[in-house]
Amino acid sequence: MALKLMIQGTASSVGKSLLVAALCRIFKQDGYRVAPFKSQNMALNSYITEEGLEIGRAQAMQAEAAGIKPSYHMNPVLLKPSSDKKSQVILRGKVHKNMSAEEYFQFRSKLLNIIKENFDFLASQNDIIVIEGAGSPAEINLKERDIVNMGLAELVNVPVLLVGDIDKGGVFAAIAGTLLLLEEKERNRVEGVIINKFRGDIEILKPGLKMLEDIIHKEVLGVVPYLDVHIDEEDGATDKFYVKGEQGEIDIAIINLPHISNFTDFDPLAKIPGVKIRYVNRGERIRNCDVLIIPGTKNTIEDLKTLRQYGLDIEILSLREKGKFIVGICGGYQMLGKAIKDPHHIESATSEIEGLELLDIETVIEKEKTTTQVKAVVGNDLPSILSPLQGISIEGYEIHMGRSYSVGNCKSFSVILHRNKEKVEVYDGCVSEDGKVFGTYIHGIFENRNFTREFVNIVRKLKGLSPIEKIIDYREFKERQYDRLADVVRESVNINRIYEIMERYRD
Repeated sequence: MALKLMIQGTASSVGKSLLVAALCRIFKQDGYRVAPFKSQNMALNSYITEEGLEIGRAQAMQAEAAGIKPSYHMNPVLLKPSSDKKSQVILRGKVHKNMSAEEYFQFRSKLLNIIKENFDFLASQNDIIVIEGAGSPAEINLKERDIVNMGLAELVNVPVLLVGDIDKGGVFAAIAGTLLLLEEKERNRVEGVIINKFRGDIEILKPGLKMLEDIIHKEVLGVVPYLDVHIDEEDGATDKFYVKGEQGEIDIAIINLPHISNFTDFDPLAKIPGVKIRYVNRGERIRNCDVLIIPGTKNTIEDLKTLRQYGLDIEILSLREKGKFIVGICGGYQMLGKAIKDPHHIESATSEIEGLELLDIETVIEKEKTTTQVKAVVGNDLPSILSPLQGISIEGYEIHMGRSYSVGNCKSFSVILHRNKEKVEVYDGCVSEDGKVFGTYIHGIFENRNFTREFVNIVRKLKGLSPIEKIIDYREFKERQYDRLADVVRESVNINRIYEIMERYRD
């Protein structure tokens, strides 16, 4: 069986996902076959595997760091919140059903066999498995049926490293308090601690590390500095929604919907010189911009209601009158149409809602979810303003419950030629007559370098700016980021000691 290691945290957002990615890349660099694993993830930022199965985006990112293809085995249980009280439960990459918190709490003890089977498969195929916990192992009201922290650690007999975030303050209390709330057998499984997101002079911190070790009787295995690495983030962990970017010649505004999903679609745009990305949060105005993007969402109808509640629909229509570009991705594309219908009440108690009426489509929310990796080509019959995009090949993925139908003069945005490697011919998206409004179901389109360059240059030309000749290859950029992450973590923690710990737990 493979060597095993589990990263747990004193709380959410302490950096577990990035540390797992760093360790995956380090072990890969050292010549091992390594895979990530998270038994249960709660996230709206998801990914579609080659098989057309859905997993958390963090596990796909960690698989990239490990140099392997993402697989549903890496995240057998995914929860996608659709409201404050309900989540869509995805098992082994496929939708199971929507459940309330109470229903899921009763149900999750039945998931142990599924989790164990998927973990064992990964362990049989790899030399090392790096497991990510969720939240904190010291949530004492949830421990009875735990399947993601200490319950999982015991199930697969894995050593645990506990991570604390010093950037928020109180890291010593967080680590000591977490261990205090664990049972003795659980504390014994914690083989060391890592302090993450440190800024400042390490010499000033060192006396505190020694005092902490004396209190908790655990070894501090390292202090990792605060890192500004550009790697896909979980929706609950990111702060990019609230960071105001630098000034740029091109202003792209993205609406931060209450149930926003797959916001990593827009990360490549932020790497283009002269492009300013900003998120419009609840209570904020869109103001003037060159491009407005309405992103994907787990609950299109309820998020469209929120747009109207805050008056953003009026601003969107005003931008349309000014001739600005308005782009919808997935749920955002659905909102641009004339109506959204939910006859089976999959997402909402509302059966039908009027859309923004900027595209001649109607959408029906269906029971079956579309989850596919796609290869497509941008249509050859676009309005003249978008003609530089015509015929460009794009790759991405679909992940949606609804289907959209033309109800008027609607030119398709693209033609999908492959779904999960099978040849198809499916028309996707819609473009307005003047080309200033368009939508698509394809996530990840901005990771396609040629498409993104040409689209940005269309916007630049309208503003009288010279075109950009080259932009970065985003996939190559991410590879460099994984190496940088691994280098810093390798220098900051005792990797040899971690290998020793894993060897002691070898089955």
